[in-house]
Amino acid sequence: MGNGDSKLHFRKAVIQLTTKTQPVEATDDAFWDQFWADTSTTVQDVFALVPAAEIRAVREESPSNLATLCYKAVEKLVQGADSGCPSERQRQIVLNCTRLLTRILPYIFEDADWRGFFWSTVPGAGRARDEGDDDDGSRPLAESLLLAVADLLFCPDFTIQSHHKTSPDGAEDMQSIDSCEYIWEAGVGFAQSPQLNYTHDLNRTELLKLLLTCFSEAMYLPPSTDNLCLNPWVTFFCSTDNRHALPLFTSLLNVVCAYDPVGYGIPYNHLMFSDPREVLVEQAVQILIVALEHGLNPFIFLFPSQPVGPDNLFVNYLSRIHRDEDFSFILKGVARLLTNPLIQTYLPNSTKKIQFHQELLVLFWKLCDFNKKFLFFVLKSSDVLDVLVPILFYLNDARADQSRVGLMHIGVFILLLLSGERNFGVRLNKPYTVRVPMDIPVFTGTHADLLIVIFHKIITGGHQRLQPLFDCLLTVIVNVSPYLKSLSMVAANKLLHLLEAFSTNWFLFSSSQNHHLVFFLLEVFNNIIQYQFDGNCSLVYTIIRKRNVFHQLANLSSDPDSIQKVEGACGETSTVVHKTINVPIDKLTEKAQVSEDGTMVCLQQNTHSPQTTTDQHRHTPQPTHTPQPHTAGDQHTHSPQSAADTSAIVVSWKSKLPLQTIMRLLQVLVPQVEKICIDKGLTDESEILRFLHHGTLVGLLPVPHPILIRKYQANAGTAMWFRTYMWGVIYLRNVDPPIWYDTDVRLFEIQRV
Repeated sequence: MGNGDSKLHFRKAVIQLTTKTQPVEATDDAFWDQFWADTSTTVQDVFALVPAAEIRAVREESPSNLATLCYKAVEKLVQGADSGCPSERQRQIVLNCTRLLTRILPYIFEDADWRGFFWSTVPGAGRARDEGDDDDGSRPLAESLLLAVADLLFCPDFTIQSHHKTSPDGAEDMQSIDSCEYIWEAGVGFAQSPQLNYTHDLNRTELLKLLLTCFSEAMYLPPSTDNLCLNPWVTFFCSTDNRHALPLFTSLLNVVCAYDPVGYGIPYNHLMFSDPREVLVEQAVQILIVALEHGLNPFIFLFPSQPVGPDNLFVNYLSRIHRDEDFSFILKGVARLLTNPLIQTYLPNSTKKIQFHQELLVLFWKLCDFNKKFLFFVLKSSDVLDVLVPILFYLNDARADQSRVGLMHIGVFILLLLSGERNFGVRLNKPYTVRVPMDIPVFTGTHADLLIVIFHKIITGGHQRLQPLFDCLLTVIVNVSPYLKSLSMVAANKLLHLLEAFSTNWFLFSSSQNHHLVFFLLEVFNNIIQYQFDGNCSLVYTIIRKRNVFHQLANLSSDPDSIQKVEGACGETSTVVHKTINVPIDKLTEKAQVSEDGTMVCLQQNTHSPQTTTDQHRHTPQPTHTPQPHTAGDQHTHSPQSAADTSAIVVSWKSKLPLQTIMRLLQVLVPQVEKICIDKGLTDESEILRFLHHGTLVGLLPVPHPILIRKYQANAGTAMWFRTYMWGVIYLRNVDPPIWYDTDVRLFEIQRV
């Protein structure tokens, strides 16, 4: 049968289904087989030949027909999984059913009345695996579907290469296969590298696409911490009921981390040949991050005493990886893929650039969050910089694009997590010599300089929706500041420029929270002066040169009349800042103090209800999607305060400004620098820098304060944000076919452009 004929027959079957007013019997195989037995339609064909309106029409007008279609399609998958798909015809039936279910499932999820359908038991659906089981057919349809997909992902000559000669009369017995022998790629826990088979890769991709669609029920629930329930599809798939959980987790992780998009480096090869492995890698990383999102019962944030939900085997396996060679394989793979879009070549566009860097950032986050040994491995060498540089590149590249606010958040969250560890600050002292294409000032310095320069650019030149991130950006700099041995003049000037901007009267008086930014910057200067004075003559010189900023802060007018004048002069500007700049960093972090032996001592443990960490706004994915976490810190600053109220707030924090160390430094060094300039007639700053470099303040400064680290702390608000961001990215990345396009997604809003 020609391809055109098969499409025609398939389309006729769809029309019949939507026009039949009477339910079609499940036993009418002649009718149901039209959808999968005699067709060779691609997934794109299925999406074109089964319009959304017709799926909804069947759902509303002939619900029993839709139910039977789903049941029969799952039954075919179960039969294929049981038989091992020995013939080409059976494999085609499995692929057709896979594509059809991928098309239909989102329309099941968008209707609250249908959402439980797959979790109801259907007579005879998905026969019990144990022939002796009397409770035959009691398994919910969803479980039968998930188990069949798991089996099919390790089906010889369909998705894996058979190791054994099969008998002429059939395939290997599917139930006796040890799928751990058939892991798809060498890497973690598996040394053999199976021969590449493009057909197997394509079949795996189709099955993973269906699996991702099964998991996407979360998209159809509104973004509320009330909906932070465990996804039943993910929970079951990652449980002990799935006998392939370990080899599948390992296959997905290894396929992602082993992938090299450049290959042999032949220019423009990606324009001449398609790469089925790339599509598989994209699906694999998306399945991984969705499965790993369900590591904890999220209600633990609301009710800490509540027991954790059932074990997620994917999280369990990830947390138990411990060999250095496995960590090295994962880190090198993630770094290679994150760096890929930064590659510069003499021939424009000659190298393939991957597009799934946002999913990789979420995966890296999960790796660091669930496996602390991996986090410490990342930080124990300068390899962490191979991840840092691409993250800074993405942050700089996305800063002015409001559609990529979510990318900005995940990048900053990762840096906040890393900065909570001492080793990250130490690693930043390595000289920055690799030049990646970024529109930043040319400087000679370290990775710390690069970080500060880019953070300054984000704060001063980024989109206004990034203002809630200012606290996080400065917290990262505060956390690493005690370990920064030698800031460049460029970075020192950027830090002082931020202090100048944040310490202006109109900014300080425009919100009850804005002074936090000044406190963070003063803490940065204090840390560097107290712990790294010797190598930081550029910063000390810049502080001396800009000493009027510190004097103005010390003499800040806090009486109502002065505040009234400032507010009157600001006009509308202060209202805008007033509304937007505000993130209570204490909701995102917990404080830890570094003790004398270098260990962290937790100082406080914040527990917050979800209402204090997130607004219940619907998120908005735009062209390259990025939902944004809103923080309830905004709420109490939305209405302008009276000058008297502002005065009381300013008085309360002004006395706590940590200016003593800097004022003492200025008191000692300014007269010395002025004397040298007068005595030697100096106009060249290099002489002053040399003097400061050889100077010392030992015994002249206040007793060093304890190093305070603010570590990332999970909460229900950020858990909801991660879910929204992750699914928003997946929604927009799956456009061929557009699995969720035009369905009633409720987790975020879609803006058509």
